[in-house]
Amino acid sequence: MMRKSFIYALLVGIMVAWGLNVTALKILVEHFSPVTLTAFRIFTAGVVVLLFLWGIGRLEKIGWNEAKQIGLAAMFSVVAHHFFLALGLTSTTAVNAGLVLGLVPLVTALLAIVCLGQRPTPFRLLGIALGFFGVVFVVANGNGGLGHLSIGDVYVFLAVLAQGISFILIKKATVEARVMTGWMLVFGSLWLFVLSFALEPHGLSSLKTGTLPLWLIFLASAVVATALGHMFYNQAVQHLGPAESAVFINLNPLFSLLGAHWLLGEPISWMQLAGFLFIVAGVMLGSGGMDDVIARFRRAKVAAGGRKAGLG
Repeated sequence: MMRKSFIYALLVGIMVAWGLNVTALKILVEHFSPVTLTAFRIFTAGVVVLLFLWGIGRLEKIGWNEAKQIGLAAMFSVVAHHFFLALGLTSTTAVNAGLVLGLVPLVTALLAIVCLGQRPTPFRLLGIALGFFGVVFVVANGNGGLGHLSIGDVYVFLAVLAQGISFILIKKATVEARVMTGWMLVFGSLWLFVLSFALEPHGLSSLKTGTLPLWLIFLASAVVATALGHMFYNQAVQHLGPAESAVFINLNPLFSLLGAHWLLGEPISWMQLAGFLFIVAGVMLGSGGMDDVIARFRRAKVAAGGRKAGLG
């Protein structure tokens, strides 16, 4: 059993990797054909996950029913999410993309209310409203404000929506999370390869122009952020539960923002900072973090009352 302090440190490290991955992807899509690059990167990540699970003896066989679950989830989690993210990063800044991606927990919470019948508490509804209000600040920072909404921001939001739908599908699936992650990455990457042939006929030739620094960035993105990051995050969820683990996602847009500023020299405006604060507050409330705190407080209060009654 891993200690909580180690799991917390692991989650912070994952959020650093995911945040900086936005900057890495921004660099990569500016040098390679975005869909072809994404297919190659996701396939690499999937192979790493499956080899890791095979090495530790956890690569389970899957039947036809499980394959259908994986295939459907992969269409949203891999194909749609990474396709729209790659396209979005060609038309918006890494700062904006990182902040909009911070909406994933809120969109997932909203879809859980609609699709899974979860009860919408006042804190969750307030959090969802704050999060989307924060995105208004982010996209209004673009050229011309809201009247000239960047198509890149729209693509990134569609990537967020696809990711949220995939989490609902994964929640309903009967396949172990890490095994499902590996096969989703492989299946989804194959669909992306087919899509790249239609959209980018010369996509594979663009990969020939890569330099050593670019391929190192590629490997860091594929192996560290996508493969190991998703696998260890799923493991953390098994130890801590989804609510406690989701709180750490608040750090994701922060590291995205800092990475884009320090590594790409992208400016950070006061509207983007305001949007970041609204999104973080929204995730804290909308992902159920505040409800969990209140529930713990009430249980502690009831337990304290029971001890007093016992003493009396």
